[in-house]
Order: sequence, then structure tokens, then C-alpha cells
Amino acid sequence: MPQIELTPAERKAHRAEAHHLDPVVMIGSDGLTPAVLKETDAALNAHGLIKIRVLGDDRAAREAIYARLTDELNAAPVQHIGKLLVLWRPMPEKTRAPDEDRKPGPKDVKVLKYSSRGGQRPEVRVLRVLGNQRLTAGGKVKKAQPKQKSVKKGRGD
Repeated sequence: MPQIELTPAERKAHRAEAHHLDPVVMIGSDGLTPAVLKETDAALNAHGLIKIRVLGDDRAAREAIYARLTDELNAAPVQHIGKLLVLWRPMPEKTRAPDEDRKPGPKDVKVLKYSSRGGQRPEVRVLRVLGNQRLTAGGKVKKAQPKQKSVKKGRGD
């Protein structure tokens, strides 16, 4: 796969973003193994911009590893300083299958309680209302009532 080409301005922006990052992949003396490629691909999918530390002392070997990573993973080379390599690849869109059986989750609701005296600030409380609960007009949380069964349907005539 061909590597992504960045403009100098994009490369500069990615270098600035990567400055505070720690290396997430380390390449040891075995070099670029399939396991390292797999982990690097997973890290690029998760983060988009990653740092890689190469523990070997040979600069030519590091440059070869850098070129191979960018080609095989379809990533853009951002920076190569010493034993640190910085790669960037746009993060893939996360797709989520809609779950039809899913119920609504809890909601945090702000309740204002006004003072009987007019000059004071209202008291603010945050209440968590679960899916089977409701909020009353007085600001209290009540459990939802179970559905009433019909007397006629229960007879079974």
C-alpha cells in the first residue's frame, strides 16, 4: 500500500501534537516481526498518531524499519529523531450496530428548589433518574408503576 503524503504544515502540526506522547510500541533486537506490525496497526487504529521506540543502534536499520512501517501500514511518516519514530494515519470511522433491545440509560436531571423567601438563590440538586423511574413535579424520584393487568383478561373464561 502506498504511504500517505503530508504537506509540511500538516507534518509540523502532527509533530507538535506528538511532542508530549510516550512511545506505545517498542521494537527490540528481533526487528520488525509480524507481532510488532500487528500491534503498530492496532495502535494506529486506536490513536491515529503514535510514537515508536526502536532499541537498535544501527541508523540504517531504523530508517529501513521506518520506511517499511509507512509502506505496509499505509501511514504517513511524521518524524524520525534518534530512536523515536512518529507515524500518523487517519483513524477509521467507528461503526456501531444499533441494538433494538436496548433500554434508555440513566439521565442526570437538575432540580431547582426555590426558597419561600424571594431574595435567596434556588437550591440546585442533580438527581440520577434510571430507566424505570420518573421525576415528580415536587422534584422527587419515584419508581414507575408496573402496568395494571386487566381484570377481564385475567379470568380466562
